[in-house]
Formats: sequence, C-alpha cells, structure tokens
Amino acid sequence: MKRNTQQRLQTAVDIHRANILKSLEHRLQVAKANGDENLLRQLEAEKTYYN
Repeated sequence: MKRNTQQRLQTAVDIHRANILKSLEHRLQVAKANGDENLLRQLEAEKTYYN
C-alpha cells in the first residue's frame, strides 16, 4: 500500500513539473514574439531552475 501511494505521489509530481515546463515554454514564446528581453531573461532563469 505504501509503495502505491509513493508511486502516485511521484506521478503527480512528474505531471506537475511537466505542466509548469509547458506553461513556461509558452511564456517564453510570447516574450520572444513581443521582444521583451527583460522577461526573457527572467523566464530563462526560471527554466534553469526547473531543469
């Protein structure tokens, strides 16, 4: 039972991280399209944190 709970928790953590990265990639694309260099630097730093 404990192992199943740990597996579910890890799956949730993995899905959450994937969703954050997907959102981050979209935000990077929008910042690039808008030419927002300041936001791009901030988002790149955030991406480094999650990778």
